[in-house]
Amino acid sequence: MASHPQTQTMQSIPSLAQSYRRMLQAAGDEAPALRRSFQYTVLSSVMQGLAFASLYPLMEVLLSQPFDLNQLWFWLGLLGLFALLDWVFRWKAHEFGYSEKLANVTHEMRVKLGLHLRNMPLQSLYKSRTGELSTVIAGNVDEIITPMGNVSEMFIRGLVVPIVVVIATAFINWQLALALLLIFPMMIPIYRWIRKAKGRSMRELANAHADTASEIVEYVQGLPVLRAANATGGKSERLQTSLAHLQRIQEKSQLKSVMPNLLLWTWIEGGIILVLAIGVYFILGGAFSIAALAALLIISVRLSESVAILTNVTSVLDFMEAGFEKIEKFLAIQSLAVQQPKQTPKHFDIAFKELTFGYSESDTPELSRINLTLPERSMTALVGPSGSGKTTLTRMIMRYADPQQGQVTIGGIDIRAMSQEALMSHISVVFQDIYLFDDTVLNNIRMGKPNATDAEVEAAARSAHCHEFISRLPHGYRTQIGDIGGTLSGGERQRISIARAILKDAPIVMLDEPTAALDTESELAVQQAIDELVKNRTVIVIAHRLSTIVGADQIVVLEEGQIVQSGKHAELIEQSGRYQAMWRAQQGVKNWHLQADSLKGDAFEK
Repeated sequence: MASHPQTQTMQSIPSLAQSYRRMLQAAGDEAPALRRSFQYTVLSSVMQGLAFASLYPLMEVLLSQPFDLNQLWFWLGLLGLFALLDWVFRWKAHEFGYSEKLANVTHEMRVKLGLHLRNMPLQSLYKSRTGELSTVIAGNVDEIITPMGNVSEMFIRGLVVPIVVVIATAFINWQLALALLLIFPMMIPIYRWIRKAKGRSMRELANAHADTASEIVEYVQGLPVLRAANATGGKSERLQTSLAHLQRIQEKSQLKSVMPNLLLWTWIEGGIILVLAIGVYFILGGAFSIAALAALLIISVRLSESVAILTNVTSVLDFMEAGFEKIEKFLAIQSLAVQQPKQTPKHFDIAFKELTFGYSESDTPELSRINLTLPERSMTALVGPSGSGKTTLTRMIMRYADPQQGQVTIGGIDIRAMSQEALMSHISVVFQDIYLFDDTVLNNIRMGKPNATDAEVEAAARSAHCHEFISRLPHGYRTQIGDIGGTLSGGERQRISIARAILKDAPIVMLDEPTAALDTESELAVQQAIDELVKNRTVIVIAHRLSTIVGADQIVVLEEGQIVQSGKHAELIEQSGRYQAMWRAQQGVKNWHLQADSLKGDAFEK
């Protein structure tokens, strides 16, 4: 697909040439096969048109007096030859739509979209809703690829056959050709009217389907929360609004097509009556024979049906166009450029140099003039209030987006000189919210190192202190853990994610407060796993509970996107500033809990 598409506006009608080029682009390596399919369909349509034209002399022979048997066999044989060639060319044309080629095109398109998804900036990825991405990669691919062969065949046949019939008829009788021309040219403005009306409707319908898909995915993922809030079913306002909007678009689309379709069929039926009247007039004048009129009526009825089908499949073509536009829009998202020559770090200290970054939708920078060095094989903790820029700072290391100013380096090398894959090979991340896949425990851990042996996976699990609970599962390491790891507790999921990071064995480890949501027993087990993970590595941890990072080599305090303090815990606790205030506030809450527990104990004893 083109990198910078000329996306059609809601008002414009893509030409057949534009649709043809888009199909060839979508076909990729199979484009020659698709082109041959189109060529065979044209040849098949020409043969069908000539077969129809053969009806004129055949009817003349059948109704002539005296009856000529040799002429009958000649025209029957010629009609049969055209019909046979029509069948052969149609069979050849189906080699694309009814073979592995169509599946190959679908597979290649999804792989192409998947590669682009993998390399697109995380900033762009986070802006997209899950349902929208799944609609593009799954739904839109099927919408544009699957119908390509059949829709194209109907379009070509409905377009070419009438043209061939009119041209062939002109050689036999110019009055017959003129009569046919009274029907078909008037269908062109009707076709354009239908195409314009349905084109807008199909785009609106495609957008409504994508929006509804996003809402359904979000609804299913958030169902536990919705149930807790008693906001399911009719009380789920966003989903209900989306479904109602989709219903209105569908109703609107149906109503818009009523009048054009009614006019189309009225013109077809009226045209046949008109042809009959003109034929009778010519017969009375001696210019027409009854046999020619009979053949003309048969051909008119048959071709009118073809043209009507052609006009009706425009809705499918416009639905395909809407899918093309969404895929082109997705592929138009620029991947982050990699500076040349590519470089590989030899050591793994991290440095931020005059880094300033802001989101495009905000006028205020999220990070402003950050200068910070994270020594190799040390632990740096990032603390600060919500919205202070902690998460954004860690994202910059993963090249979430490029900063407006400054740079991030690993081992003295600008991360923009590394591919995304190479960069992430040096980094392991343990998030607070763990995502596990609906697969076995073994495969979820093995994601850290796809070629790891079972023994290596088990060793990582032992280091992460999760071998014991894995062994108690019904099928051990081969137990399916359910969607998002739903069959495991929070602490168990967290330890599996740490085992994955240990197996990856990356020199840089990023921790987003991995024990924040755990109970005391789980927190102890997870902390032991983390201790194994961070040995001899460059560690960055986002900390909310300051008691967990008192031993950090460096604590960096962020506020409103700027570094306001940095140093060790003992140094910062003595300084009057944000860190001291946060520490005292947390200690005060901790003491309050201890006093509350003590009072409960006294009351229980009494």
